[in-house]
Amino acid sequence: MSLRRKLLLVALSILALPWAGWQFVRQMEALLRQGQEQALIASGKALARSLAAIRAELPPLGPALYVHPMTTPPQIDGYTSDWSTLLPYAHNLGPPNDAQKLKLLLGADEGWFYILAEVRDSTRQRADARDPQAERADHLSLTLTRGGFSRRYLIASAAPGPFEALASGIDSGQLPATLIGEWQEDSSGYRIELRLPRSQMPEQLGLSAFDAAVPSHAGEAELRSLAAYSTSLAHSLGQFAPEQTAVKFLSADAWLIAATGDTSSDDNEAARSDREGVLSSLVYRLLIAPALTGSPKLGDAVPRYDLAEVWQALSGVPAASWRAGERSGDVVLSTVVPFSLDGEVRGALVLEQASGALPMLTNDALKRLAFITVLALLIAGGVLFAFASWLSLRIRRLRDAAERALASEGRMAGAIPSTNESDELGDLARSFQRLIEAVGAYTDYLRTLASKLSHELHTPLAIVKSSLDNLEQQGLPPNARPYLQRARDGADRLSAIVRAMSEASRMERAIASADAEDFDLAELVRGCSDSYRVLAAPRNVTCLGADESVPFHGAAELIAQALDKLFDNARSFTPEDGWIRLTLTRLEHGAEIAVANQGPLLPAVMQERLFESLVSVRDKERRGEVPHLGLGLSVVRMVAEKHAGSAVASNLPGGDGVEFVLRLMGMPRERIGG
Repeated sequence: MSLRRKLLLVALSILALPWAGWQFVRQMEALLRQGQEQALIASGKALARSLAAIRAELPPLGPALYVHPMTTPPQIDGYTSDWSTLLPYAHNLGPPNDAQKLKLLLGADEGWFYILAEVRDSTRQRADARDPQAERADHLSLTLTRGGFSRRYLIASAAPGPFEALASGIDSGQLPATLIGEWQEDSSGYRIELRLPRSQMPEQLGLSAFDAAVPSHAGEAELRSLAAYSTSLAHSLGQFAPEQTAVKFLSADAWLIAATGDTSSDDNEAARSDREGVLSSLVYRLLIAPALTGSPKLGDAVPRYDLAEVWQALSGVPAASWRAGERSGDVVLSTVVPFSLDGEVRGALVLEQASGALPMLTNDALKRLAFITVLALLIAGGVLFAFASWLSLRIRRLRDAAERALASEGRMAGAIPSTNESDELGDLARSFQRLIEAVGAYTDYLRTLASKLSHELHTPLAIVKSSLDNLEQQGLPPNARPYLQRARDGADRLSAIVRAMSEASRMERAIASADAEDFDLAELVRGCSDSYRVLAAPRNVTCLGADESVPFHGAAELIAQALDKLFDNARSFTPEDGWIRLTLTRLEHGAEIAVANQGPLLPAVMQERLFESLVSVRDKERRGEVPHLGLGLSVVRMVAEKHAGSAVASNLPGGDGVEFVLRLMGMPRERIGG
C-alpha cells in the first residue's frame, strides 16, 4: 500500500469528529424534547387546576358504565350488527368466576337511550316475564334509578322476538312503566336490545343475569353510575387548553369524557416541513430519534384508552411519550396528567402537540454538521494528500539517486538530495551520502588495485627471475633441479598475472580516451566471426543478421576487443563438438550483438555479477595453466557503457547453453563550431 493511501486511511480517524457531533446533536435534541415534555406537563397541570377551580362537570366517582354517543340510531332487532364498532368496548358484568358471561353496551342519541345486553348461556329454560315460573327461568334483572327513584325490570321471553319487561317499584314518572325490546338467541346464548326516551335516561343502572342451570350464581345487580361524553366539559377544556393542542379528558376508568382542539402544526412550519420532504424526516427518525415509541392510539377518537401512559397517570404519575405525526416531518408529543379533586384522582388529561420545528432544527444542525464534516474531510484529505505526495516525491528522489549510484558500480553519479533537510528523511539522505561515498572510495580502490599491484610487483618479480637465472648457473645437485623449475614456473605465472592486470589497466585507460568514428557494424561482426572460425575449430561458429549494412558511430577497436573477450569466454566453455553463434540485431537507436554458446549454464546468483572485476565462474579444470582473473567481462561492460549501452548474461531458454548480449546505443557526436 502506498504512503498516500496509508495517510488517507489515517485521515479517516477524523470521522470521529462527526460521530462526536452526531452524539452532541442527539443529546441536544433529547434535552429539547425533555424541555417540551416538562412544558406540556406543566400546561396539563395548570389546566387541571383551572377545571377544579371552576368546578367543571366531572364524571361520577367509582366504576361507571359508559354511554356511547350514537350518530346513527340502531335498529331494535336483538342483533349486534349496528353495534359492531362498539363491541370491543362492552362492559363485562358477569360473576367474578366468569366475567364474560354477561356483556352490556349503552348508547344514546338526541332522542333515545339504548341498551344491548348479551348473555353467554348454552342451556335453554325460557319463560315469559308474566309467567309465574319466570323468576326460576333464564332472565335478566335490570335496575334503573333516576331522581332518587328506582325501578326493577324483569326481562324474560319464552321465544325469540319482542318482549315486554315486567316492572316493579314506585312509578314516579321519572322512569318508564314498561320496557319493550327484542330477544334473540343462538347456540351460544341470547341477546336483548331495547330503548327508552332520552328524557328518561337513568342516572344509575344495574344488570344481572339469572341462569336456571346454575341458580347458585345468581346475585343482585350492582348499581353503577353512567358516564357519557360531556359537551359542557369539552367547552370548558376549550377555554383553558393551549393553542394548537389536542386535549382529552378521561374518566377514572379511561373512558373519553370530553375532547377539544387538534394537533395541526403552524402554517409556516407545515410549509417548510413539506419542502424538507421525506428524506429529511427519514434522516431524523433514523439518526436522531429512532425510538418514537409513543402509542398512536392516543391520537385516535376511541371511546376508551386502555394504554400504559393512561394507567400511569391514573395512578398519580404524569406520563409523556413521542410518536411520528401524520405529516412526514412532524413528531407528536403526548402527555397524560392526573386530574385530582379533593385528594382523589378523578380522571386524566391527555394533551398532544404536533411539532415540525424540533425535527427541522435538528435537521438543520445535522446539515451544518454534515457540511462542516465534508469540508473538514476534504481539507484534511487534501493537506494529507499533498503532504504524502511531497513526502513520496522526496523518497522517490532519494531512491532514484541511490539506484543511479548502484548502477554506476559505486561511482558517484550525482549528489544525494535532501541532505540539508533537518527531518528524518534528511538524516536518511545524509546516511546514504556517507554510505555511497564510502562504497565509491572502496570501489575506486578496487578498480585501481590491478594497476597498483602490477606496478608494485614488477620489480620484485624481476629480482626473483634474475635470481633464479643466477641460481641456475650455479652447480646444483640433481635433486634440487625440480624445485628450481617449480620456482621458475610460479614466477612465470605471477608475471602473467601482472601482465593481465597491466593490460586491464591499459584497456580501461584506452576505453576512457577512445575516439568515435562512423563505421559499418555488420562488417565488423562478419570480420570477427570469420577469424573466430579458425580459432574455434573444430567448434561450429555461425553469424546471423550481419548480411545488411548497419551504420554505427563509435569505437570500432573497442567493440572488436569486447567481442574478442566474449568469444574467448564462449570458446573456453564450449565442448569441441559444440557451437558458437554471433547474432547482430538492428535497433531503433542502436544495435545489439549476442554471443551464444553451447555449454554449462550460469548459476542464478552469478548472472548479475559476471561483469564485475575479479569475478569468475571457471572451475579449476577450465582455468588451465594460464591464470584467469575475471577481468575480461569487466572490460566488456566498460565498452558497453562507453557506447551508452549495457551488457547482460542469461541462460538460453532451451537450457543448452548461455548467451551474452552487448547492447550498444553509440557514442555522442562532437559538435563542430559554436
